[in-house]
Amino acid sequence: MGEIVSTEGVLGGQPRIADRRISVVQIVEWIQEEEMEPETVAAEFDLNLSSIYRALAYYYEHVEKLSDYREQRETRRRESRAEQPTPETVERS
Repeated sequence: MGEIVSTEGVLGGQPRIADRRISVVQIVEWIQEEEMEPETVAAEFDLNLSSIYRALAYYYEHVEKLSDYREQRETRRRESRAEQPTPETVERS
C-alpha cells in the first residue's frame, strides 16, 4: 500500500500515492512549507505513515523532475491571476 504511481490524466500525470489523488509534491509542501508533521499529514488524509515516508523518499530521489512540476504549477497560477479582472477593468453599468 502507498505505492507511488503516475497515471496520465490524473493530476496531470504527477507522481501520487496509488488509489489517491494526493501527489508527492502536495505531501512535500505540507511537510516543508506548512511545517506539518508526517504523522499529522497521515492522520489528516487517512494515509499510512509509510506512504508519507515513501512519498518523501520518492521526492528526494526525483527532486529535479518534481521541481519542474512545482514550477509549472506556479507559472499556471501566475498566469491565471494575471487573467483575472481587477476592479479597474470591470465594466460598470
